[in-house]
Amino acid sequence: MVGEHLLSAIGARTVASVSAFGQFGVFGWQMIRWLLPGSLRLRTWVRAMPLFYEVGNRTLPVIMITGTFVGLVLAVQSFDQLKAAGFEQRMGVLVTITLVQELGPVLAGVMVAGRVGGALTAELGTMRVTEQISALMVMGADPIRHLVVPRFLACLLLTPLLTFFCDLFGSVAGWFIAVQLKGIPSTPYWYYIAEAIEKWDVMVGFTKSIVFGGAIGVIACYKGFHCRAGAEGVGRACTESFVVSFITILITDFFIGYFLSGLYRGIYGFKSLV
Repeated sequence: MVGEHLLSAIGARTVASVSAFGQFGVFGWQMIRWLLPGSLRLRTWVRAMPLFYEVGNRTLPVIMITGTFVGLVLAVQSFDQLKAAGFEQRMGVLVTITLVQELGPVLAGVMVAGRVGGALTAELGTMRVTEQISALMVMGADPIRHLVVPRFLACLLLTPLLTFFCDLFGSVAGWFIAVQLKGIPSTPYWYYIAEAIEKWDVMVGFTKSIVFGGAIGVIACYKGFHCRAGAEGVGRACTESFVVSFITILITDFFIGYFLSGLYRGIYGFKSLV
């Protein structure tokens, strides 16, 4: 009897998960179907302008603080090891390439998922609970075209820009530790960075940030559109939006990094930082 109940619960959970995944696929396809026509309409960009401010300007201070202190921590932790090996003047290479390829896109994505993704989910979830989305459908307007596409474009386009500021402030923070506190000459610090950082490294970080931004936008809007009724349903949708976005960022970061790393070795061979 206990085994039957356990199997029944597992089966019901599996069916619900597969159903939710199918709903997400349909939702994503509907958004993609409206993305190109919507991006060619001026009205879509007019709707997206307040979202650009929300995603970009209001998230920038958090990104600046995050990038700065991550750069400080990386510089402090790496100085002693590099000095013991005689490579302390190349400390900027380690700090900057770590930020550009990995930590910058990931941390910017996590900050966007936490601050922007939750807000988008709460906004759309409230509209769902108060039946504003149903009212749009009754009036003959497609809610995905009017509500989802502008929010997706804001997350997709602003996340790479926020990643750039995270990388910039982290690199400057590493310079502050290296030059102002550890006495490393400033000219070699920037010279080795310019020699080591390639366009490929920037492309890797840019690609990751675009994927992260797009994933955050789709997940946040989907959770808002399919939240349960009541304040509890909206709150749970916000929590699920951040958790799913965070896990998606980590998983896609691994696969994108693994694929691009192998592609780089296949084209250019192994890369040395020193």
